[in-house]
Amino acid sequence: MTTTEPSLSEAGPAPAPGRRGTPALGAWLPTWDLITTKNLEIRKRRGLMITMVVLIVLPTVLVLGLRLLFHAVDPHSYGPAGTPALFSQLTNLMAEFGFIAAAALGAAAGTTDLSDGVFRHLVITGRSRLALYLARIPAGLAITIPLVALAFAMNCLVTSYESPPPPTSVSMYGLTLPEHLDQAELQAWLLQRPQQAATSGLPLGLGPAAPTITTAKIRSVIDRDITSLYAGYITDEISGSNPADNEMAKIGLWLELEAGIGFLVGLGLGSLTGQRTTTVIVLIALEIIVTPLLARTQIPYFIDGQRLLIGVAMDQLRPAGLASGNSAGGPGPVLFGGRGALGIPPMPTWAMISVIAGWMAGWSAIGAWRMMTRDA
Repeated sequence: MTTTEPSLSEAGPAPAPGRRGTPALGAWLPTWDLITTKNLEIRKRRGLMITMVVLIVLPTVLVLGLRLLFHAVDPHSYGPAGTPALFSQLTNLMAEFGFIAAAALGAAAGTTDLSDGVFRHLVITGRSRLALYLARIPAGLAITIPLVALAFAMNCLVTSYESPPPPTSVSMYGLTLPEHLDQAELQAWLLQRPQQAATSGLPLGLGPAAPTITTAKIRSVIDRDITSLYAGYITDEISGSNPADNEMAKIGLWLELEAGIGFLVGLGLGSLTGQRTTTVIVLIALEIIVTPLLARTQIPYFIDGQRLLIGVAMDQLRPAGLASGNSAGGPGPVLFGGRGALGIPPMPTWAMISVIAGWMAGWSAIGAWRMMTRDA
């Protein structure tokens, strides 16, 4: 009796019930095992993981922990640990450091195979280069997203349960105004009290002669500047009260998007350059120097170019419940505050969405293309 060996081209036996079939080695879609392996490879880099925790989680834990401790030891000298202003400050800090930390993680994920000298070995195994690149995205986001969520959750908990009672009025430039006014109501309130508005410190540009200026002149200035005055009113109202639960959820999603973009840009640029250090330096400069400068100063005939920066688009997307880093309503200093308020006219909503989606898809495509064309 003769037996016939099965041909290599024939399909093998079907996988047993409950077991996953083995995907083709050259498939472009990354397998779960490939993703978990890359995630483990990243997590084994202790220095990188410590940097992530220090940049994202440690500032919030340190600030809130010390404030909770001081308040518990001496509540008469130290107020409640959580305040609306502190919530905004820590969230702005998380946005800055979260982007930088996520970019550093992405740069490491995009260059480790080259720096460790294993890229050639991965290629000759027959695995798809596109799958090798795509596996890095969920592997890295699985580290970044939980860290940002942990830090923000601590900020929300302390702000919600350890804050002073919400105020019943809004203090702006020495004036005590009612809460929840719209622009027309604020304008009517100020027009009814022109002399009080002129001498309170409102930025009306009246100078030392404000007490002697006629009521009609003061009212005309209020009508002229009501838009900027209302922006300052909204900022002071937000900074004086805790965000609602739905606003906290929006802020958390905005933070996660900020960190996710940082990771994707770092991954794409790291894959393109093949240099982790160069990538991190470029993205740090983009985040804390280039973006704030271009967001606060309008360059003639270059406004559309400024709007192409991801930081400008993300600043325009900033949730209303998050106060800016500058209480005056204008752009803050270059470091840690420049992302608070745009100093240039906002772009249309469709353009903002296009810029954000373009940075995410564009850098992912560039990074994948470079990995697929790089010499092994």
